Amino acid sequence: APFGYWDPAGLSKDGDTEAFKRRRVTEIKHGRVSMWACMGYITPEYFKWPGYCSPSKGLKFADIPNGLAAPSKIPGAGWVQIFLFCGLLEKGLFVYDPSRAPGDYENGGVLGVPNG
Repeated sequence: APFGYWDPAGLSKDGDTEAFKRRRVTEIKHGRVSMWACMGYITPEYFKWPGYCSPSKGLKFADIPNGLAAPSKIPGAGWVQIFLFCGLLEKGLFVYDPSRAPGDYENGGVLGVPNG
């Protein structure tokens, strides 16, 4: 592995430092997405927004079940909003800059909190 990193799967045997750096960036991003997903799974057990998730369908946030049953209850327009929001974060706020360390975004702020 380049730079002496532990690589039990041998993914960096070829010594390509650009591919190695890209894998590090991807691994950090996947880790952050996983942490947000865990928070999204745990938080509804303790807190739900008041009001409606979809007023036109009469769907309240309180009516959405917890856990794996929740995604099937979210209307299609809700999924579109979620994907658009994620895309805006990816392409607008957290833009990859190869001159910076992996996972270090210019707009990321302190500990990943913008303007923190």
